[in-house]
Amino acid sequence: MNEWTTAGLWLAVIASGIYHGVNPGMGWPLAVSAGLLDRRAGELFRALGLLAIGHFVAMIGILLPFGAMLTLIFWERQIRITAGLIVIAAGIYLLINRRHPRILARIPPAQLALWSFAAATAHGAGLMLVPIYLGLCQAGELDVGHQAAATLMTGNLITANAVSAVHTAAMIVSGGVIAIVVYRWLGPKFISQSWFNLDIVWAVSLILVGAIGIASIAFAR
Repeated sequence: MNEWTTAGLWLAVIASGIYHGVNPGMGWPLAVSAGLLDRRAGELFRALGLLAIGHFVAMIGILLPFGAMLTLIFWERQIRITAGLIVIAAGIYLLINRRHPRILARIPPAQLALWSFAAATAHGAGLMLVPIYLGLCQAGELDVGHQAAATLMTGNLITANAVSAVHTAAMIVSGGVIAIVVYRWLGPKFISQSWFNLDIVWAVSLILVGAIGIASIAFAR
C-alpha cells in the first residue's frame, strides 16, 4: 500500500475511536457521575482510565486472533472476506435487535473496567476495527510469501496492539473532553436533556465498514 492509503487507514482507526468516545453508550456519563458523587475531579479521571482499560481489552481481544490468522498468508483473501462478512452480519443483527444486552445491567457502575469491556464487546465495537486492521496488516504478494510470513507473527500482533491503543486513546480523549465539560460547566441536567442515541448509526457504520473492507479486496488485484 502507498503512504496515503496507510494514513487513511490510521485516520479511520482514530475516527472510529472519536465516534466511540462521543457515544454516551461507551461510558463517559458514568465518569461524570463518578466525579459528581465524590465531588472530586480525580474520580472522573480515574473512571475514564478504567473505561479505557476495558475498551482496550475488548479491542485487542478481537484483533489478536486475526493477527495470528494472518500468519496463514495463503488464506489472506479468504480471511479478509470472512471478516468483512462478519462485520456486516453484526451490523444487520444490531439493526434488527435494538434491545441492549441484559448482562450490561448486571454489572455495577463501580466495576467500570469490566463494564467498558462488556459494552464494547456487546456493541461489536472491536469488529469495526477488523477490516481497517486487515488493511493495515495485509500480506504481501504470494511470490514473496515466505519473506512476509517470517515477519507477520510479530508485525501484525504489534500492529494489533498499536491499532487498539490508538483507537482507545481517541475514544477516551473525545469522551473525556465531553465528560469534563459536563462535570465542570454543564452539570448532570445536560445529560438528561440532550441524551442522543447512536445505535442505528452504529449498526449502519458496521455494515458500511464491512462492505468497504470486502470492496477493497475486490479492487486490490
